[in-house]
Amino acid sequence: MKKSKFSEEQIVRILKEVEAGAKVGETCRKHGISEPTYYVWKSKYAGLEVSQLRHLKDVEAELARLKRMYADLALEHHALKDVMSPKALSQARRLELSLAMQTDHGLSARRADRTLRLSRSARHYRPRVRDDGPLIAAIELHLKDNPGHGFALLFDGALRPQGWGKTRAWRVYTALKLNLPRRGKRRLPERIREPLEVPSAPNHTWSADFMSDALWSGRRFRTFNVNDDFNRESMKIDIDSSLPSARIVRALDELVEVRGAPKRLRLDNGPEFISEALKQWAKRHSVNLVHIQPGKPTQNAYIERFNRTFRTEVLDRFVFTTLDEVRRMAEDWRHRYNHHRPHRSLGGLSPHHYAVANSSPTSTFK
Repeated sequence: MKKSKFSEEQIVRILKEVEAGAKVGETCRKHGISEPTYYVWKSKYAGLEVSQLRHLKDVEAELARLKRMYADLALEHHALKDVMSPKALSQARRLELSLAMQTDHGLSARRADRTLRLSRSARHYRPRVRDDGPLIAAIELHLKDNPGHGFALLFDGALRPQGWGKTRAWRVYTALKLNLPRRGKRRLPERIREPLEVPSAPNHTWSADFMSDALWSGRRFRTFNVNDDFNRESMKIDIDSSLPSARIVRALDELVEVRGAPKRLRLDNGPEFISEALKQWAKRHSVNLVHIQPGKPTQNAYIERFNRTFRTEVLDRFVFTTLDEVRRMAEDWRHRYNHHRPHRSLGGLSPHHYAVANSSPTSTFK
């Protein structure tokens, strides 16, 4: 969960509610936070009033701004007194003084140029006449024998060994309009809308999707969620900072080892789900990959509804500092979700009890 969900003023007000006599547990439930989060806030903001906090922040911000302003002006004024004379200066002379201000007074090039009203381009401009004839001849000679080569192969194969610079070679290459046409965006196969039906038995249709969130430090992480559409069972929540297609295939193999392969796997069109690795996995296990239409998440509504519950009850409710905390909390919650959480769509039963009530000799639910 990100730091910015509650402002500092809101945090102080929540702490004041408990100081006024409210119970910690009730207050945390009311505002959708955990008790560990409350005590983290208490250690940081206890004893402050909202008005005091706001005033302190304003004063600190104003003081920091004034200090920066004074330091910048004082440094520029001191440097100008040393190098400037009352009369107007030529551009060449201003460039010399700008270099002196950097060397003697430690000003950055940008600030020195701004103080002297010197154009940034004047610092780097070096007028010179170039003869590009030999370079053009080298380019034409290489492309005559290798017409399919783009700039990278042209430069590495012919121009670099001859000592030509990359920037100059690119300038001439584009001026001659030799750029090869870019490859078009990869087009997805046509996706046909299929009605969302409840399977008649476990292991018929699985749904999978990704979620994203952040630790307290701001480090991003992703979750890979897989559910059985028959009883809305959460079969796996894989969590890491990166989940490439190879990792997805490994997670699915672990599920197949325990439960067997499904007949269908419903997915969106993310890069991991249209990868060649996943296609090969589906071919090995005779699984039909059902991709929803782009921009139509409601066609994968079972997993989307699960994602909302997981975010509300876990990701947005707790402050996480490590990935291990996220994994441990998610696994504990997944067990409660499967065995104790009632679902209206299942007649008020949990996924486990629904599977038991509708079990058959071929059921794979464990």
